[in-house]
Amino acid sequence: MKVTKLSVGSIQPIELPALFDKEGVNYQVIENVNWAEYPYRPHVEFRIAHTNDSILLHFRVKEKSVRAHYGVDDGSVWTDSCVEFFSVPGGDDVYYNIECNCIGTILIGAGPARNNRQRAPKDITQLVKRWSSLGTQTFEERVGETEWEVALVIPYTAFFMHQIESLDGKTITANFYKCGDELETPHFLSWNPIPIEKPDFHRPDHFGTLEFE
Repeated sequence: MKVTKLSVGSIQPIELPALFDKEGVNYQVIENVNWAEYPYRPHVEFRIAHTNDSILLHFRVKEKSVRAHYGVDDGSVWTDSCVEFFSVPGGDDVYYNIECNCIGTILIGAGPARNNRQRAPKDITQLVKRWSSLGTQTFEERVGETEWEVALVIPYTAFFMHQIESLDGKTITANFYKCGDELETPHFLSWNPIPIEKPDFHRPDHFGTLEFE
């Protein structure tokens, strides 16, 4: 997938949907149900672009229940209504997991494998600007079809184990996910397929490719 470069200065995440509309940045779908025991497929799509110093992400979701139990960064947001961006931006064996629940609470981890990952401290996670259509207050599961959006401005400084100054012209590997481990209907969707037996998003061997302009 090609990632458009946008020539914009400082931008707030609430401005991303309108900016992407104006610039013709298209949605991609997250629809791969990789494990038959978790057949539910909510409607999930995302858009991605980049600037001189950041990756811009906009997710749009429609699902039959939502939950936002975690309101402080570095919690178990994957158990809530959650969207995720995993990537290998440094050209080595370290991949980052950036996970965001439906009210914009995030966690960032890094390392070469699922185990023994290093979590980003608060001074790093707070660099990621976010907006959620559902606001920022926590709530327990609400059953009933709900549409929600989140937008993230992820500065390259958030990739805290590297010093990334530019992704211009680079090709990296990545995957995008939607999950809700503790929802009434658990689900695990991916952008790029993950042909393994049990749910596991920490599989950089099954990432797709992003080509940055």
